[in-house]
Amino acid sequence: MTLRLIHDGPVVRLRIDRPDKRNAFTQAMWASLPGLLDEALELRGVRLLLLESAAPGMFCAGADIAELLANRADTGWLAANQAAINATQHRLARFPLPTLAFVDGDCVGGGCGLAIACDMRVATPRARMGITPAKLGLVYPLHDVKLLVDLVGPGQARRMLFSGELLCADEALRIGLVEAVAEAPDALVAPILANSTHSTRVIKGFVRRVLDGQVAEDAESLALFADAFGGPDFLEGSTAFRERRKPLFKA
Repeated sequence: MTLRLIHDGPVVRLRIDRPDKRNAFTQAMWASLPGLLDEALELRGVRLLLLESAAPGMFCAGADIAELLANRADTGWLAANQAAINATQHRLARFPLPTLAFVDGDCVGGGCGLAIACDMRVATPRARMGITPAKLGLVYPLHDVKLLVDLVGPGQARRMLFSGELLCADEALRIGLVEAVAEAPDALVAPILANSTHSTRVIKGFVRRVLDGQVAEDAESLALFADAFGGPDFLEGSTAFRERRKPLFKA
């Protein structure tokens, strides 16, 4: 099983497990990931999805190049592969709960696409990140180019895409490709889990609206803002604030 879910209390770990191929993604893996995201949402008490490698020292080497070469003349296969990649990336970028990629080792091409489709990224000091289609005579999907531009800006996005260079963890942090460099993702996971799941879900939705082009309030966004004042999380959060204690939000 090259992809699997591990239910770890409030965290669901989506693990890539193909270490003999440096976790390179096949079409079958792209096609199966959306179903795993659906399963993750059904797990009781889950508040965050963590995308990681099952084996240390790697994240994902990108697409399985041998598979691409074997099917390069099969237009039906290529179309199905493109559709699987696009569907997975769209779903991952819009997953309702907070998502975090833990990058330990190489994170290249489609692997970098998976990481930037998550809300945040933590890289270990040995991480290397890059997008290399230009070195293979290929192009990067438009949706993923937008994810990259939204994250690091057009200049750094062009630098990464045109050069295909692998960036070290510190350089990735400097340009905003990752949010933290650490040996474990705990420093970002713990504060998220301590806060209101309702708040983070709604705020995540607002961020996605902005990234997708919305610039003004609409009836739905106004209602979501107003309705929070009548919700149980505001009551618990405000009570905890008055009592000078940490809030205990329900999942």
